[in-house]
Amino acid sequence: MPASTSQKPKYRRIVLKISGEALRNDTTGASIDSAVLDRLAEELRSIQKVGTQVAVVVGGGNIFRGLAGARANGTDRTTGDNMGMLATVINGLALMDRLEKAGLECRVMTAIPMDRIAEPFIQRRAT
Repeated sequence: MPASTSQKPKYRRIVLKISGEALRNDTTGASIDSAVLDRLAEELRSIQKVGTQVAVVVGGGNIFRGLAGARANGTDRTTGDNMGMLATVINGLALMDRLEKAGLECRVMTAIPMDRIAEPFIQRRAT
């Protein structure tokens, strides 16, 4: 049974790992399914409503899968890993956009320098 807003949440903070594959629409082949993003935004809003902070770690396998993708198309491994990390940022931006439209505060953080797109990951800022 869901906790009411007057109850103290069991956890103050949680980490949710979302596979990039979970964002995919298997029927249409679209890499990012807007209906999935809508569902995630609603679920995350309900978690936040009870007072729990959520950190989301999203993958990029729906767009490109590092080593496996590199092997499949003859791409250099380092290039393939970089492509996979960029795919992860793309998914993070898509989710951020949907969460902000749902009225939730959100930020995308990455260890890859790209100041105009996402904040650098700094542990103290992430907490």
